[in-house]
Amino acid sequence: MWGFFPLFFRQLAAVPPIDVLCNRAAWAFVFVGLLLTLGRRWSQVAAAWRRPRHLVLLATAALLVGSNWLVFLWAVANGQVVASSLGYFLTPLVNILLGLAVLKERLNRLEWIAVGLAVAAVANEMLALGALPWISLVLAATFGLYGLARKQVPVDALSGLWLETLAMLPLCGLYTLWAAQSGHAVYTGHADRTALLLALSGVITALPLMAFAAATRRLNLATVGMLMYINPTLQFVTAVWLFGEPLQTARLLTFALIWLGLLVYSWSAWSRYRRQ
Repeated sequence: MWGFFPLFFRQLAAVPPIDVLCNRAAWAFVFVGLLLTLGRRWSQVAAAWRRPRHLVLLATAALLVGSNWLVFLWAVANGQVVASSLGYFLTPLVNILLGLAVLKERLNRLEWIAVGLAVAAVANEMLALGALPWISLVLAATFGLYGLARKQVPVDALSGLWLETLAMLPLCGLYTLWAAQSGHAVYTGHADRTALLLALSGVITALPLMAFAAATRRLNLATVGMLMYINPTLQFVTAVWLFGEPLQTARLLTFALIWLGLLVYSWSAWSRYRRQ
């Protein structure tokens, strides 16, 4: 689902990214609230509400994933899907580093080689662009940290996501009021097709996040990172073959280093799995 997000959000390129973000948060809040009602699971939300530490972590997770959404939407609207796919290719390696630094997970020699190749890829991207690849780095860092924050909260996927979107709404409300002063409507005044797509954006935002939150509670971060390769691969194919974004030779070297790092890491993980 995440891999095909560029195809969906490209249809909303005429809407400012921050407006799309506000609509995503609001409609995801409504959709997940409906699922909680149908499943009669509000007691789990109430249990999480009584634990301030969990609320703080979920609010932090909301800020991280909201920042990630905003940068991604900007990248899609401005023809930078290749850069966004690079960011999500880097995310698994960010997860490895976070597991090492925060969760005290240990890396073997092959995993260190994979991390080194990722660092070399970022350095090559800096040389090619003449600047930091900020889109890729922000996407990788925010989503890696989001996964880490979400892993620390023993709240089920549905309740956690509802609380996360709830934490986003005050900021969205402040922006909506500020925009209204200049006569700009965030939630209304759209053509019927655009309004429908904005509403659907909440649904397609919630479904993969629910799956991701459920996965991070069951799996170690390294395994989650491996599964996340699917998303940037589909984004990369979409950007190059469907959107026709240019792929310079220097950037191709960046991707080659990342792919090699992922291959080395995958081989290490597979070998460890077979031994166990």
